Amino acid sequence: MSTTVIQHVLNRLRDIGVRHVFGVPGDYAFPVDDAIAEHPDIDWIGSCNELNAAYSADGYARVHGIGAVCTTYGVGELSAINGIAGAYTEHLPVFHLVGMPKMPVQAHHSLVHHTLGNGEFDLFQKMSDAVVCASAIMTPQNAAAETERLIAAALYHRRPVYMAFPADLAEMPVIGKAQPLSPPASDPAQVEAAVQAITDMLGRANSACVLPGILTTRVGLGADLQQFLDATGLPFATMMADKSVLEEAQPAYIGMYDGKLMNESVRRFVEDGDVVVLVGAMMHDFNTGAFTANLDPGRTIDIRHHHVSVDGMTYQSVEMKDLLDALAQKLPRKQWPRPSAEVNRMSQAAGSGDDSITAENLYPRWESFLKPDDILVAETGTVSMGLAFARLPRGATFQNQSLWGSIGWATPAAVGAAVAAADEQRVVLVTGDGSHQLTAQEISQFGRFGLRPVVFVLNNHGYLIERLLCKDPDIAYNDLANWHYSELPKALGCDDWFTARVSTLAELDQAMETAAKGGTGCYIEVMTDTYAAPPLANQLHENIDTLYSA
Repeated sequence: MSTTVIQHVLNRLRDIGVRHVFGVPGDYAFPVDDAIAEHPDIDWIGSCNELNAAYSADGYARVHGIGAVCTTYGVGELSAINGIAGAYTEHLPVFHLVGMPKMPVQAHHSLVHHTLGNGEFDLFQKMSDAVVCASAIMTPQNAAAETERLIAAALYHRRPVYMAFPADLAEMPVIGKAQPLSPPASDPAQVEAAVQAITDMLGRANSACVLPGILTTRVGLGADLQQFLDATGLPFATMMADKSVLEEAQPAYIGMYDGKLMNESVRRFVEDGDVVVLVGAMMHDFNTGAFTANLDPGRTIDIRHHHVSVDGMTYQSVEMKDLLDALAQKLPRKQWPRPSAEVNRMSQAAGSGDDSITAENLYPRWESFLKPDDILVAETGTVSMGLAFARLPRGATFQNQSLWGSIGWATPAAVGAAVAAADEQRVVLVTGDGSHQLTAQEISQFGRFGLRPVVFVLNNHGYLIERLLCKDPDIAYNDLANWHYSELPKALGCDDWFTARVSTLAELDQAMETAAKGGTGCYIEVMTDTYAAPPLANQLHENIDTLYSA
């Protein structure tokens, strides 16, 4: 039998590594849904709603390198668009597969469900175009070529693409063939010129520091970046969004850099150095301590996916891998200076027994709970601000959505991460109660698919980060309905999970000891005072009148 349009697309997604598609079914998407469910190498992962499906595809792509989500036309795809926008912002290649009404329905401008009732059928694609790097309506004639174009675009930009399938055309045979497009190649002359400029700049420097960025891992170049550091002996600091790009358990690591808000010794070392090398780092507000970072452009080298800037000169057509490899071969190893202060670590986990749980004794316990190779998913807000300063064990990764910052992202993203990890790595989800209320239903997918995460829900009775940033902390919109969080797993089908609600350190320590043994999913509701916040969140609160004033 001939390969259909949707079968061809799924086969090519399988070829580049997609093994699961998250989604919610819908009548216009049934041909696509059926093909996914029947594909021998791809599994359908049903989500509670389309937004959660997009968040899960985001989390999956962070661990697996690429993700996919499937929705129906109109209501389904628009529900997912916030999650797709987050993947775009965070540079994650996610394929959004959308089932559309049949072509005769579109040609006659019929007034059918899931439309705006105006006979327009390309409107939702136009809406999505702002948050994807490429899009196409798939037909038998263009499917082969457009599939290769969209794959190439997603991998080049490391951003989502949109693929729509009219229900009748999805099941028609593909007409024609197309070869995969070649990945981008560097211009050797530009690479040579960039290497020489960087060599000259570092050769004149007495001190230098690397700021590794998340864009490096998005293209799978963590090992290349480590090779560059090993070859040159350069030290590195880490910004919030970029935590765990490189192993923290190595002598080259000097600590977290967050502008003027945290770690003054690290700030002075980074900003006073002769050269700062950015490798795939983005200088947004949460990476720069609310723009309090002060890096001199004349002393900065900025390496991106496809170009590099050195002292104001930009070298185009320079691929990150080619440049890192060339620099590792050419640059000499030196004994670069390090800060005199020790790498900032959390204090020891103090307190015991019936003591209340505070930020000061909670975050060090979470730091100690982490094991090598853990995948830590930290929700936007105070939990990510606290855990960003935990010292990660070897192989552990820190996943957060610091730039897009969509509340509720972490719970379904952890589902996607757990599906991608396939029980080979432990997923630890830490989320606040406010965020959890948006997407808590996705806990059910952990139980449904036999996944065994450790979930901590920080119950501080409201939106703590909002309390710290707004004019009136006790205003009504910062309050929440009082859920019994620790009872949710059983209600959502996680019957064999260990659950606990803890309000003292003795209860917390016992629950964490049980969770550390594994064997089942674990869900721990952690009760704290309303204003129990980590240092960075308190710094933002204390400086809110001066931050973001420019």
